[in-house]
Amino acid sequence: MQWFFFEQFDRVRRAQGALMDLAGFGPWETPYRVIHEEAGVALRRYGSGEEEGPAVLVVPAPIKRPYVWDATPEVSVVRRCLAAGLRPYLLDWQPAPPEFGLQHYAERLIENCLDAVGERHAILLAHSLGGLFAAIFAALRPQRVQGLVLLTTPLHFGAATPVFSAMIGGIAAETLPEELPGSFLSATSLGAAPDTFGSDRFTDLLLSFANPATLRTHLQAERWALDEFPLPRRLVAELAMQIVRDDRFARGLLQIGGHRPAPSGLVSPLLCVIDPRCRLVPPESVLAVVRAAASTDKTVLEYHGDVGVSLQHLGPLIGTRAHAELWPKILGWIDERFGKQAA
Repeated sequence: MQWFFFEQFDRVRRAQGALMDLAGFGPWETPYRVIHEEAGVALRRYGSGEEEGPAVLVVPAPIKRPYVWDATPEVSVVRRCLAAGLRPYLLDWQPAPPEFGLQHYAERLIENCLDAVGERHAILLAHSLGGLFAAIFAALRPQRVQGLVLLTTPLHFGAATPVFSAMIGGIAAETLPEELPGSFLSATSLGAAPDTFGSDRFTDLLLSFANPATLRTHLQAERWALDEFPLPRRLVAELAMQIVRDDRFARGLLQIGGHRPAPSGLVSPLLCVIDPRCRLVPPESVLAVVRAAASTDKTVLEYHGDVGVSLQHLGPLIGTRAHAELWPKILGWIDERFGKQAA
């Protein structure tokens, strides 16, 4: 009955999202072409095809739709990459069979997308849980990762991430359905951190009324939050038990396809963005792995939040301050290291 309730709630939230679309708060996405599809993923290509910069593969978190990277022209990471002369591609996670787990999300699907791009290697640009997948892939396939850019990405768990520990507290892997309704994950997040996922969003709404553009971004972020995406049982179980509970990636104990990806396998240039105020992904959740990474080129940038992003965890992607102050630094970092390299 619990899972039936959440499945129905998913439908209700999708209907709410459709109403917000009618009110004008849907995404204004950049035109793209799908160049690869398989179970679990579709790959988008942006641009005219005449861009000459390095390829950038965007790896979103799989919990909701990926257009938070391209919600409006004013705060679009995709458009910023195109304006910088880069060649952006974006993984659009799709429904996946229940047996899909970390080996699919953090290895096979990313590698298949790189093959579809036709590149020996690319810069991986990722946020949140997508950043965890990108980091694991970079440790498994270092020869395919030109550079790694991680935005508020949880990498080290345990005492450093009490919110995630609280999230998995009520999950019994053996009782999970074949796919977990997205609203279940949202409800679990709210229960684990009612301030981060509840009251802080209301405060952001109140502050957003001072500026119509900021209010619009807030409402578009709220519309995006309604786009729940179900996750396969095996992925959720492995994330809960192996990553959050046992912290196997940070400890070098994770096993994927007979290999053991670990922070010591991160050898490409590495850029991480942290938010010192963030309770969901505290800085130590990121910095512990940055210190352990084998890369000789490591950069950490701080982001201090925005008004109008609803959930502050989204700020690096859609925040006005982020696009004014943070993204010029990120794109400058990419240009300094890879701008003149042939893709």
